[in-house]
Amino acid sequence: MTFEPEDLGQSKTDLAETLRTLRKRAGLSGDRLAQRCGMSQSKISKIETGKVTPSLVDVERILRALDAPSSLVAEVAALARIANTEWQDARSLRRKGLDKKQAELADLEKSSHEFRFFLLSMITGLLSTPEYIKATLAHIPGDHSKAITRKLDRQAVLYDESKAFTFILTEQAVRWPILRPAAMAIQIDHLASLSHLPGVRLGVIPIGGYLPGCPLNTFTVYDDRMVTVEVSTGAMVFRDSRDVQSYLDEFTSYEGFALFDDDARVRLSEWSAICRRDL
Repeated sequence: MTFEPEDLGQSKTDLAETLRTLRKRAGLSGDRLAQRCGMSQSKISKIETGKVTPSLVDVERILRALDAPSSLVAEVAALARIANTEWQDARSLRRKGLDKKQAELADLEKSSHEFRFFLLSMITGLLSTPEYIKATLAHIPGDHSKAITRKLDRQAVLYDESKAFTFILTEQAVRWPILRPAAMAIQIDHLASLSHLPGVRLGVIPIGGYLPGCPLNTFTVYDDRMVTVEVSTGAMVFRDSRDVQSYLDEFTSYEGFALFDDDARVRLSEWSAICRRDL
């Protein structure tokens, strides 16, 4: 399935209109359709007005209740897949202000309980020292003091023991020299320190040995309901359960190659020591 980024916003409206039209053609009221597919009338109404984006499973239940032909099911299911995907353009985010994005992430972290981070090439803001955060924003013009402050404020969520975090970092992510050696050593030591937090499970994947497959992107899974996938020009957001499960499976495969606990801390200590030798 292919799509243009501008299709992602319009698809939600198209899906709502399509489902509403199909219900009316079938001669069913919202109440009657809700009974047939085991949903509340309120949910059907919100789906048809675009206030709620239905999952692919929801759409399939509605189409079955409407006795839709298989060709139409495939067409509307494809529309639902697009409606559950969002494109966040990096340039647009910068125009709005990077601090606004930090506020959105803080809200998302507040409403989620289990987090899985796969970090391919850099360290995420939740695990970063102030110097590292500044370095990640140095190539973007403008004053980023508010964004830096909000990134640091967000780190408090790591100390919330009602939440569970699993971070998997490749060796490249840990050791990419975005800072001078002394500051990189401090950043790596910071990772080891955070790995002792009760709600944090931190693993590293060293380069070497046999690693089948090849990861392409950094991604984060929030509970089992949403995935954000980072690319150079922005981020894709997936909410369809099948897409989310695909990334959960991928994350699980990386867990099998990662070092955790004392094994991870030993490796982090070695990498930190290498930085200090480079002073």
